[in-house]
Amino acid sequence: MINQTALEFDEVIGQCQEIFEKKNKDYGQSWRIMRISSIIDQIFIKANRIKTIEENGVQAINEGVVPEWMGIINYCVMGLIQINSAYAHKNLSESELFKIYSDYLLQTKNLMIQKNQDYGEIWRKMLVSTFTDMLLMRINRMHQIIENKGKTEVSEGVDSNLMDMINYAVFALIRLKEKN
Repeated sequence: MINQTALEFDEVIGQCQEIFEKKNKDYGQSWRIMRISSIIDQIFIKANRIKTIEENGVQAINEGVVPEWMGIINYCVMGLIQINSAYAHKNLSESELFKIYSDYLLQTKNLMIQKNQDYGEIWRKMLVSTFTDMLLMRINRMHQIIENKGKTEVSEGVDSNLMDMINYAVFALIRLKEKN
């Protein structure tokens, strides 16, 4: 089952990467000026829209939740790039950016595989709305970590939370595809 999950992960990430690359051609790296708090708030906006649609069953904008989940994945990768001091204030070529993007997603995939070995594939039995709630909880955690100037006593940092959020978003997209 883990091999199937790895393949499904790659499929979802391939779609997200395609969007990331196209948006990079449209907008360049304009997001590089954003602080991590702003990126987290962009994720919050998307997660909150998903929750509103889940609760109300309707949407005013003719765009479903799938693009929102994909946007969350891409914003999480942007956040990982922004908090890495090696890339701070550095102009990245397109090829460097896409390699860094891929590297972070490979790290995240490896984390998912390790956690799936410990937890099994329990996420396959979870409701998509639970992933939404888990994202919102982690956003609150990250807001608190930022207020604490990045210091934690015993908890994971912003980077670990972003990677977990990528995995939750991938799981949500896989579960949504299974429903269709």
